[in-house]
Amino acid sequence: MSRYSVTLKDRSTEEIDDVDAYQQEGQMTTFFRTGSDRQVVDTWSTRMASFRTSEIIAIRRLDPAATAAVAPVADLRSA
Repeated sequence: MSRYSVTLKDRSTEEIDDVDAYQQEGQMTTFFRTGSDRQVVDTWSTRMASFRTSEIIAIRRLDPAATAAVAPVADLRSA
């Protein structure tokens, strides 16, 4: 599953977690969770979030490896 960041016209950002895809539906852009073995948005997909398309400036897919927090490694020699 992916994570997306949506930047809106008012410069606010929304993050949507655990979604597989997004697509435009009329005046809205909707983010979906599909089944684990399906690669398409269909009637079995779950709508997770929707935004008015005219309010969206950017949609970015966030790489989980790049956004994961890295814990500092302790230096055992100084102990």
